[in-house]
Amino acid sequence: MSDATLSPSAAPQAEAAEPSLHRVMGPWLLLLFIVGDILGTGIYALTGQVAKQVGGVVWLPFLVAFVVAMITAFSYLELVTKYPRAAGAALYAHKAFGIHFITFIVAFAVMCSGITSASTASRAFAANMSHAFGLNLAGGIGITIVGLAFMALVAAINFRGVGESVKANVVLTCVELTGLLIVIFVGLWAIAAGQGDVSRITQFKPAGDGGLFWPVIAATTLAFFAMVGFEDSVNMAEETKDPTRTFPKILLAGLVITGTIYVLVSVSAITLVPPEQLGEGETPLLKVVAAGAPNFPIWIFGFITMFAVANSALINMLMASRLVYGMSREHVLPPVLGKVHPTRRSPYVAIGFTTLLAFALITFVGEVPALGGTTALLLLCVFTVVNIAVLMLRKDTVEHEHFRTPTILPIAGAVFCAFFAGPWTGRDPVQYKIAGILLGIGVVLWFVTVMVNRATGVRPSDPMMEDIGGRGPVN
Repeated sequence: MSDATLSPSAAPQAEAAEPSLHRVMGPWLLLLFIVGDILGTGIYALTGQVAKQVGGVVWLPFLVAFVVAMITAFSYLELVTKYPRAAGAALYAHKAFGIHFITFIVAFAVMCSGITSASTASRAFAANMSHAFGLNLAGGIGITIVGLAFMALVAAINFRGVGESVKANVVLTCVELTGLLIVIFVGLWAIAAGQGDVSRITQFKPAGDGGLFWPVIAATTLAFFAMVGFEDSVNMAEETKDPTRTFPKILLAGLVITGTIYVLVSVSAITLVPPEQLGEGETPLLKVVAAGAPNFPIWIFGFITMFAVANSALINMLMASRLVYGMSREHVLPPVLGKVHPTRRSPYVAIGFTTLLAFALITFVGEVPALGGTTALLLLCVFTVVNIAVLMLRKDTVEHEHFRTPTILPIAGAVFCAFFAGPWTGRDPVQYKIAGILLGIGVVLWFVTVMVNRATGVRPSDPMMEDIGGRGPVN
Protein backbone atom coordinates (compact mmCIF):
# COMPACT_ATOMS: atom_id res chain seq x y z
CA MET A 1 0.00 0.00 0.00
CA SER A 2 1.39 3.41 -0.94
CA ASP A 3 1.73 6.28 1.51
CA ALA A 4 -0.95 8.16 -0.38
CA THR A 5 -3.60 5.61 0.56
CA LEU A 6 -2.80 5.42 4.24
CA SER A 7 -5.67 6.31 6.54
CA PRO A 8 -5.12 8.93 9.26
CA SER A 9 -4.96 6.21 11.89
CA ALA A 10 -2.37 4.25 9.96
CA ALA A 11 -0.14 7.23 9.23
CA PRO A 12 1.46 7.58 12.69
CA GLN A 13 2.42 3.89 12.76
CA ALA A 14 3.95 4.16 9.32
CA GLU A 15 5.85 7.27 10.32
CA ALA A 16 7.06 5.64 13.50
CA ALA A 17 8.38 2.70 11.50
CA GLU A 18 10.49 4.95 9.30
CA PRO A 19 14.19 5.18 10.24
CA SER A 20 15.48 8.59 11.25
CA LEU A 21 17.90 10.49 9.06
CA HIS A 22 21.63 10.21 9.64
CA ARG A 23 22.91 13.08 11.81
CA VAL A 24 25.92 14.23 9.81
CA MET A 25 25.79 18.03 9.97
CA GLY A 26 28.07 19.76 12.42
CA PRO A 27 27.95 23.48 13.29
CA TRP A 28 30.11 24.77 10.40
CA LEU A 29 28.33 22.77 7.71
CA LEU A 30 24.95 23.83 9.09
CA LEU A 31 26.07 27.48 9.15
CA LEU A 32 27.11 27.30 5.49
CA PHE A 33 23.79 25.69 4.61
CA ILE A 34 21.79 28.44 6.34
CA VAL A 35 23.87 31.29 4.87
CA GLY A 36 23.56 29.69 1.41
CA ASP A 37 19.78 29.46 1.68
CA ILE A 38 19.44 33.15 2.59
CA LEU A 39 21.98 34.66 0.17
CA GLY A 40 20.80 34.94 -3.40
CA THR A 41 18.39 36.65 -5.78
CA GLY A 42 16.98 39.23 -3.33
CA ILE A 43 20.13 41.25 -2.72
CA TYR A 44 21.39 40.77 -6.29
CA ALA A 45 18.17 41.98 -7.93
CA LEU A 46 16.32 44.30 -5.55
CA THR A 47 18.96 46.62 -4.07
CA GLY A 48 18.21 49.22 -6.72
CA GLN A 49 14.45 49.04 -6.19
CA VAL A 50 14.91 49.57 -2.45
CA ALA A 51 17.14 52.58 -3.20
CA LYS A 52 14.40 53.98 -5.44
CA GLN A 53 12.06 53.94 -2.44
CA VAL A 54 14.31 55.53 0.20
CA GLY A 55 17.38 56.99 -1.51
CA GLY A 56 20.73 56.77 0.27
CA VAL A 57 19.50 54.98 3.42
CA VAL A 58 19.08 51.83 1.31
CA TRP A 59 20.66 49.82 4.13
CA LEU A 60 17.85 50.68 6.57
CA PRO A 61 15.03 48.57 5.01
CA PHE A 62 17.39 45.58 4.89
CA LEU A 63 18.13 46.13 8.58
CA VAL A 64 14.42 46.30 9.45
CA ALA A 65 13.75 43.15 7.39
CA PHE A 66 16.56 41.43 9.27
CA VAL A 67 14.97 42.31 12.64
CA VAL A 68 11.56 40.94 11.57
CA ALA A 69 13.18 37.76 10.24
CA MET A 70 15.16 37.35 13.45
CA ILE A 71 12.01 37.57 15.60
CA THR A 72 10.25 34.96 13.45
CA ALA A 73 13.36 32.77 13.54
CA PHE A 74 12.90 32.43 17.31
CA SER A 75 9.47 30.90 16.67
CA TYR A 76 10.94 28.44 14.19
CA LEU A 77 13.64 27.57 16.74
CA GLU A 78 11.06 26.57 19.33
CA LEU A 79 9.16 24.44 16.82
CA VAL A 80 12.18 22.76 15.26
CA THR A 81 13.73 21.82 18.61
CA LYS A 82 10.36 20.75 19.98
CA TYR A 83 9.60 18.64 16.90
CA PRO A 84 13.08 17.86 15.49
CA ARG A 85 11.92 16.34 12.22
CA ALA A 86 12.27 17.56 8.64
CA ALA A 87 9.00 19.47 8.91
CA GLY A 88 7.79 22.84 7.65
CA ALA A 89 5.18 25.56 8.08
CA ALA A 90 2.27 23.45 6.77
CA LEU A 91 2.90 20.65 9.25
CA TYR A 92 3.31 23.08 12.13
CA ALA A 93 -0.02 24.65 11.14
CA HIS A 94 -1.69 21.24 11.01
CA LYS A 95 -0.32 20.28 14.41
CA ALA A 96 -1.57 23.59 15.86
CA PHE A 97 -5.00 23.87 14.21
CA GLY A 98 -5.82 20.39 12.88
CA ILE A 99 -7.87 21.83 9.98
CA HIS A 100 -7.06 20.35 6.57
CA PHE A 101 -8.02 23.48 4.64
CA ILE A 102 -5.68 25.70 6.69
CA THR A 103 -2.89 23.16 6.22
CA PHE A 104 -3.55 23.13 2.48
CA ILE A 105 -3.58 26.94 2.16
CA VAL A 106 -0.29 27.24 4.04
CA ALA A 107 1.32 24.52 1.90
CA PHE A 108 -0.03 26.03 -1.33
CA ALA A 109 1.17 29.51 -0.28
CA VAL A 110 4.66 28.10 0.33
CA MET A 111 4.52 26.44 -3.10
CA CYS A 112 3.41 29.70 -4.75
CA SER A 113 6.20 31.62 -3.03
CA GLY A 114 8.67 29.19 -4.55
CA ILE A 115 7.27 29.83 -8.04
CA THR A 116 7.29 33.63 -7.65
CA SER A 117 10.83 33.45 -6.26
CA ALA A 118 11.99 31.30 -9.19
CA SER A 119 10.28 33.68 -11.64
CA THR A 120 12.14 36.58 -10.01
CA ALA A 121 15.39 34.67 -10.40
CA SER A 122 14.72 33.89 -14.07
CA ARG A 123 14.12 37.57 -14.79
CA ALA A 124 17.31 38.51 -12.91
CA PHE A 125 19.22 35.80 -14.80
CA ALA A 126 18.13 37.21 -18.17
CA ALA A 127 18.90 40.82 -17.23
CA ASN A 128 22.37 40.00 -15.89
CA MET A 129 23.21 37.87 -18.93
CA SER A 130 22.18 40.73 -21.22
CA HIS A 131 24.28 43.35 -19.42
CA ALA A 132 27.31 41.20 -18.56
CA PHE A 133 27.79 39.88 -22.09
CA GLY A 134 26.63 42.96 -23.99
CA LEU A 135 23.66 41.26 -25.64
CA ASN A 136 21.52 44.40 -25.50
CA LEU A 137 18.28 42.46 -25.46
CA ALA A 138 15.47 44.54 -26.85
CA GLY A 139 13.59 46.06 -23.88
CA GLY A 140 11.30 43.93 -21.79
CA ILE A 141 10.45 41.54 -24.63
CA GLY A 142 14.01 40.28 -24.99
CA ILE A 143 14.40 39.81 -21.24
CA THR A 144 11.06 37.98 -21.10
CA ILE A 145 12.02 35.60 -23.93
CA VAL A 146 15.34 34.73 -22.28
CA GLY A 147 13.57 34.33 -18.93
CA LEU A 148 11.06 31.92 -20.47
CA ALA A 149 13.83 29.95 -22.17
CA PHE A 150 15.72 29.75 -18.89
CA MET A 151 12.61 28.54 -17.04
CA ALA A 152 12.07 25.89 -19.73
CA LEU A 153 15.64 24.70 -19.15
CA VAL A 154 14.97 24.56 -15.40
CA ALA A 155 11.87 22.44 -16.10
CA ALA A 156 13.90 20.07 -18.29
CA ILE A 157 16.53 19.64 -15.57
CA ASN A 158 13.76 19.18 -13.00
CA PHE A 159 12.12 16.50 -15.19
CA ARG A 160 15.40 14.67 -15.70
CA GLY A 161 15.86 14.53 -11.94
CA VAL A 162 18.35 16.35 -9.76
CA GLY A 163 20.11 14.91 -6.74
CA GLU A 164 20.76 17.57 -4.11
CA SER A 165 23.48 17.31 -1.51
CA VAL A 166 24.91 19.43 1.26
CA LYS A 167 28.30 19.41 -0.47
CA ALA A 168 26.79 21.00 -3.58
CA ASN A 169 25.16 23.60 -1.36
CA VAL A 170 28.54 24.50 0.11
CA VAL A 171 29.99 25.11 -3.37
CA LEU A 172 27.02 27.21 -4.46
CA THR A 173 27.14 29.18 -1.22
CA CYS A 174 30.79 30.03 -1.84
CA VAL A 175 29.94 31.29 -5.34
CA GLU A 176 27.08 33.47 -4.08
CA LEU A 177 29.17 34.77 -1.18
CA THR A 178 32.09 35.55 -3.50
CA GLY A 179 29.92 37.82 -5.61
CA LEU A 180 28.73 39.82 -2.60
CA LEU A 181 32.24 40.02 -1.13
CA ILE A 182 33.46 41.44 -4.45
CA VAL A 183 30.87 44.22 -4.12
CA ILE A 184 31.88 44.92 -0.51
CA PHE A 185 35.62 44.97 -1.23
CA VAL A 186 35.17 47.08 -4.37
CA GLY A 187 33.21 49.55 -2.26
CA LEU A 188 35.76 49.64 0.55
CA TRP A 189 38.64 50.00 -1.93
CA ALA A 190 36.91 52.86 -3.72
CA ILE A 191 36.10 54.61 -0.43
CA ALA A 192 39.73 54.28 0.70
CA ALA A 193 40.83 55.78 -2.64
CA GLY A 194 38.52 58.74 -2.17
CA GLN A 195 35.99 57.65 -4.78
CA GLY A 196 32.24 57.72 -4.37
CA ASP A 197 30.23 59.69 -1.85
CA VAL A 198 29.98 58.16 1.63
CA SER A 199 27.64 60.92 2.78
CA ARG A 200 24.86 59.37 0.67
CA ILE A 201 24.31 56.64 3.27
CA THR A 202 22.54 59.17 5.52
CA GLN A 203 20.58 60.93 2.76
CA PHE A 204 16.89 60.06 2.76
CA LYS A 205 15.16 60.76 -0.54
CA PRO A 206 11.70 59.18 -0.61
CA ALA A 207 9.97 58.34 -3.88
CA GLY A 208 7.00 60.54 -2.86
CA ASP A 209 6.13 63.15 -0.29
CA GLY A 210 6.12 62.38 3.42
CA GLY A 211 8.42 61.46 6.26
CA LEU A 212 10.84 58.62 6.80
CA PHE A 213 8.52 56.01 8.33
CA TRP A 214 6.20 54.90 5.52
CA PRO A 215 8.75 54.90 2.67
CA VAL A 216 11.05 52.72 4.80
CA ILE A 217 8.13 50.39 5.57
CA ALA A 218 7.28 50.16 1.86
CA ALA A 219 10.92 49.44 1.00
CA THR A 220 11.11 46.82 3.76
CA THR A 221 8.29 44.86 2.11
CA LEU A 222 10.67 44.42 -0.84
CA ALA A 223 13.85 43.97 1.20
CA PHE A 224 12.24 41.15 3.18
CA PHE A 225 12.55 38.99 0.06
CA ALA A 226 16.32 39.04 0.63
CA MET A 227 15.85 37.32 4.02
CA VAL A 228 13.89 34.39 2.56
CA GLY A 229 15.50 31.02 3.19
CA PHE A 230 16.18 30.91 6.93
CA GLU A 231 12.92 29.00 7.48
CA ASP A 232 14.04 26.29 5.05
CA SER A 233 16.90 25.31 7.36
CA VAL A 234 14.46 23.68 9.79
CA ASN A 235 14.42 20.78 7.35
CA MET A 236 18.01 19.98 8.30
CA ALA A 237 17.24 19.55 12.01
CA GLU A 238 16.95 15.78 11.75
CA GLU A 239 20.41 15.60 10.15
CA THR A 240 22.08 17.93 12.66
CA LYS A 241 24.16 16.68 15.55
CA ASP A 242 22.51 17.62 18.87
CA PRO A 243 19.93 19.96 17.24
CA THR A 244 18.49 21.30 20.51
CA ARG A 245 21.86 22.77 21.51
CA THR A 246 23.37 23.46 18.10
CA PHE A 247 20.50 24.71 15.98
CA PRO A 248 19.48 27.92 17.83
CA LYS A 249 22.90 29.54 17.98
CA ILE A 250 23.81 28.50 14.41
CA LEU A 251 20.56 29.77 12.88
CA LEU A 252 20.87 33.09 14.69
CA ALA A 253 24.55 33.36 13.70
CA GLY A 254 23.62 32.69 10.07
CA LEU A 255 21.02 35.45 10.15
CA VAL A 256 23.49 37.91 11.71
CA ILE A 257 26.14 37.09 9.09
CA THR A 258 23.77 37.54 6.15
CA GLY A 259 22.22 40.67 7.66
CA THR A 260 25.70 42.17 8.07
CA ILE A 261 26.63 41.27 4.48
CA TYR A 262 23.43 42.87 3.17
CA VAL A 263 24.05 46.13 5.06
CA LEU A 264 27.67 46.28 3.83
CA VAL A 265 26.61 45.57 0.23
CA SER A 266 23.98 48.31 0.48
CA VAL A 267 26.51 50.81 1.85
CA SER A 268 29.02 49.97 -0.91
CA ALA A 269 26.32 50.22 -3.58
CA ILE A 270 24.96 53.62 -2.55
CA THR A 271 28.46 55.04 -2.00
CA LEU A 272 29.49 54.29 -5.58
CA VAL A 273 26.22 54.72 -7.48
CA PRO A 274 23.61 57.46 -6.87
CA PRO A 275 20.20 56.05 -5.84
CA GLU A 276 18.43 57.30 -8.97
CA GLN A 277 20.91 55.36 -11.16
CA LEU A 278 20.95 52.35 -8.88
CA GLY A 279 17.17 52.08 -9.19
CA GLU A 280 17.24 51.89 -13.00
CA GLY A 281 17.08 48.45 -14.59
CA GLU A 282 17.45 45.05 -12.97
CA THR A 283 21.24 44.70 -12.52
CA PRO A 284 22.14 47.09 -9.66
CA LEU A 285 25.24 45.28 -8.42
CA LEU A 286 26.76 45.10 -11.91
CA LYS A 287 26.60 48.91 -11.92
CA VAL A 288 28.36 49.02 -8.55
CA VAL A 289 31.26 46.84 -9.70
CA ALA A 290 31.57 48.78 -12.97
CA ALA A 291 31.65 52.10 -11.08
CA GLY A 292 34.10 51.05 -8.37
CA ALA A 293 36.41 48.83 -10.43
CA PRO A 294 36.20 49.84 -14.11
CA ASN A 295 39.00 47.44 -15.05
CA PHE A 296 37.35 44.45 -13.39
CA PRO A 297 36.02 42.01 -16.05
CA ILE A 298 32.31 42.65 -15.69
CA TRP A 299 31.44 39.34 -17.33
CA ILE A 300 33.00 37.48 -14.40
CA PHE A 301 30.70 39.18 -11.90
CA GLY A 302 27.78 38.74 -14.28
CA PHE A 303 28.52 35.03 -14.48
CA ILE A 304 28.63 34.78 -10.67
CA THR A 305 25.27 36.57 -10.43
CA MET A 306 23.72 34.32 -13.09
CA PHE A 307 25.02 31.26 -11.28
CA ALA A 308 23.61 32.44 -7.95
CA VAL A 309 20.11 33.22 -9.23
CA ALA A 310 20.01 30.12 -11.46
CA ASN A 311 20.64 27.96 -8.42
CA SER A 312 17.78 29.70 -6.58
CA ALA A 313 15.39 29.15 -9.50
CA LEU A 314 16.20 25.45 -9.79
CA ILE A 315 15.87 24.69 -6.07
CA ASN A 316 12.60 26.64 -5.82
CA MET A 317 11.03 24.93 -8.82
CA LEU A 318 12.14 21.56 -7.45
CA MET A 319 10.45 22.43 -4.17
CA ALA A 320 7.27 23.71 -5.82
CA SER A 321 6.76 20.68 -8.06
CA ARG A 322 7.47 18.20 -5.24
CA LEU A 323 5.06 20.08 -2.95
CA VAL A 324 2.28 19.90 -5.57
CA TYR A 325 3.04 16.20 -6.00
CA GLY A 326 2.91 15.70 -2.21
CA MET A 327 -0.43 17.51 -1.86
CA SER A 328 -1.83 15.29 -4.60
CA ARG A 329 -0.69 12.24 -2.62
CA GLU A 330 -2.54 13.65 0.40
CA HIS A 331 -5.76 13.85 -1.69
CA VAL A 332 -6.05 17.64 -1.41
CA LEU A 333 -5.12 18.29 -5.06
CA PRO A 334 -6.33 16.35 -8.14
CA PRO A 335 -4.73 12.88 -8.49
CA VAL A 336 -3.39 13.71 -11.95
CA LEU A 337 -0.86 16.08 -10.34
CA GLY A 338 0.65 13.11 -8.52
CA LYS A 339 1.55 11.17 -11.66
CA VAL A 340 5.18 10.01 -11.90
CA HIS A 341 7.04 9.42 -15.17
CA PRO A 342 7.67 5.67 -15.60
CA THR A 343 11.34 5.97 -16.56
CA ARG A 344 12.57 9.30 -15.12
CA ARG A 345 10.63 8.76 -11.85
CA SER A 346 9.92 12.49 -11.68
CA PRO A 347 6.50 14.10 -11.03
CA TYR A 348 6.14 15.29 -14.62
CA VAL A 349 2.55 16.60 -14.37
CA ALA A 350 3.38 18.64 -11.25
CA ILE A 351 6.51 19.96 -13.01
CA GLY A 352 4.39 20.98 -15.99
CA PHE A 353 1.78 22.65 -13.77
CA THR A 354 4.29 24.71 -11.78
CA THR A 355 6.26 25.62 -14.92
CA LEU A 356 3.11 26.92 -16.64
CA LEU A 357 2.40 29.12 -13.61
CA ALA A 358 5.99 30.42 -13.80
CA PHE A 359 5.63 31.09 -17.54
CA ALA A 360 2.48 33.11 -16.85
CA LEU A 361 4.21 35.17 -14.14
CA ILE A 362 7.26 35.89 -16.31
CA THR A 363 5.11 36.83 -19.32
CA PHE A 364 2.27 38.83 -17.76
CA VAL A 365 3.96 40.24 -14.63
CA GLY A 366 7.60 40.29 -15.63
CA GLU A 367 8.90 42.97 -13.29
CA VAL A 368 11.29 41.87 -10.55
CA PRO A 369 9.80 44.10 -7.79
CA ALA A 370 6.29 42.71 -8.33
CA LEU A 371 7.49 39.09 -8.31
CA GLY A 372 9.90 39.51 -5.40
CA GLY A 373 7.32 41.51 -3.44
CA THR A 374 4.71 38.79 -3.97
CA THR A 375 7.15 36.20 -2.63
CA ALA A 376 7.65 38.31 0.50
CA LEU A 377 3.88 38.87 0.83
CA LEU A 378 3.08 35.15 0.71
CA LEU A 379 5.80 34.26 3.19
CA LEU A 380 4.86 37.06 5.60
CA CYS A 381 1.37 35.54 5.73
CA VAL A 382 2.87 32.08 6.31
CA PHE A 383 5.16 33.45 9.04
CA THR A 384 2.16 35.04 10.74
CA VAL A 385 0.54 31.60 10.96
CA VAL A 386 3.78 30.03 12.24
CA ASN A 387 4.14 32.63 14.99
CA ILE A 388 0.55 31.97 16.09
CA ALA A 389 1.16 28.20 15.91
CA VAL A 390 3.98 28.53 18.45
CA LEU A 391 1.54 29.99 20.97
CA MET A 392 -1.15 27.41 20.14
CA LEU A 393 1.31 24.54 20.64
CA ARG A 394 2.53 25.70 24.07
CA LYS A 395 -0.04 23.31 25.60
CA ASP A 396 1.51 20.39 23.69
CA THR A 397 4.31 19.11 25.89
CA VAL A 398 7.15 16.84 24.81
CA GLU A 399 9.47 14.67 26.90
CA HIS A 400 12.80 16.08 25.69
CA GLU A 401 14.29 19.51 26.38
CA HIS A 402 13.80 22.12 23.69
CA PHE A 403 14.37 25.80 22.98
CA ARG A 404 11.60 28.03 24.34
CA THR A 405 11.35 31.53 22.95
CA PRO A 406 10.10 34.32 25.22
CA THR A 407 6.32 34.62 24.71
CA ILE A 408 6.59 38.23 23.65
CA LEU A 409 8.58 37.28 20.53
CA PRO A 410 5.98 35.10 18.72
CA ILE A 411 3.35 37.70 19.61
CA ALA A 412 5.55 40.45 18.17
CA GLY A 413 6.41 38.25 15.21
CA ALA A 414 2.75 37.65 14.37
CA VAL A 415 1.95 41.36 14.69
CA PHE A 416 4.95 42.52 12.63
CA CYS A 417 4.51 39.93 9.87
CA ALA A 418 0.78 40.69 9.60
CA PHE A 419 1.57 44.42 9.57
CA PHE A 420 4.13 44.13 6.76
CA ALA A 421 1.70 41.98 4.74
CA GLY A 422 -0.99 44.69 4.87
CA PRO A 423 -1.90 47.24 2.16
CA TRP A 424 -1.17 50.17 4.51
CA THR A 425 2.56 49.59 3.97
CA GLY A 426 2.38 51.04 0.47
CA ARG A 427 2.84 47.62 -1.09
CA ASP A 428 2.08 47.62 -4.82
CA PRO A 429 -1.54 46.41 -5.24
CA VAL A 430 -0.45 44.15 -8.11
CA GLN A 431 1.22 41.90 -5.54
CA TYR A 432 -2.15 41.19 -3.91
CA LYS A 433 -3.62 40.44 -7.33
CA ILE A 434 -0.83 37.98 -8.14
CA ALA A 435 -1.07 36.27 -4.74
CA GLY A 436 -4.87 36.22 -4.94
CA ILE A 437 -4.90 34.63 -8.39
CA LEU A 438 -2.34 31.98 -7.39
CA LEU A 439 -4.15 31.08 -4.16
CA GLY A 440 -7.49 31.23 -6.01
CA ILE A 441 -6.23 28.56 -8.41
CA GLY A 442 -5.35 26.45 -5.38
CA VAL A 443 -8.76 26.92 -3.75
CA VAL A 444 -10.54 25.94 -6.98
CA LEU A 445 -8.40 22.83 -7.27
CA TRP A 446 -9.11 22.07 -3.59
CA PHE A 447 -12.88 22.19 -4.06
CA VAL A 448 -12.68 20.12 -7.26
CA THR A 449 -10.67 17.53 -5.36
CA VAL A 450 -13.15 17.55 -2.45
CA MET A 451 -16.02 16.86 -4.86
CA VAL A 452 -14.09 14.06 -6.55
CA ASN A 453 -13.16 12.59 -3.15
CA ARG A 454 -16.78 12.59 -2.04
CA ALA A 455 -17.88 10.92 -5.26
CA THR A 456 -15.24 8.20 -4.95
CA GLY A 457 -15.39 7.76 -1.17
CA VAL A 458 -11.81 8.96 -0.60
CA ARG A 459 -10.92 11.19 2.34
CA PRO A 460 -7.75 13.22 2.87
CA SER A 461 -5.16 11.53 5.02
CA ASP A 462 -3.31 13.43 7.71
CA PRO A 463 -0.35 15.21 6.12
CA MET A 464 2.91 13.32 6.29
CA MET A 465 6.40 14.70 6.63
CA GLU A 466 7.68 13.30 3.34
CA ASP A 467 4.78 14.80 1.40
CA ILE A 468 4.40 18.42 2.60
CA GLY A 469 7.18 18.74 5.16
CA GLY A 470 9.93 19.30 2.63
CA ARG A 471 11.95 22.31 1.61
CA GLY A 472 10.55 25.79 1.64
CA PRO A 473 11.60 28.57 -0.73
CA VAL A 474 15.21 29.73 -0.72
CA ASN A 475 16.74 32.99 -1.86
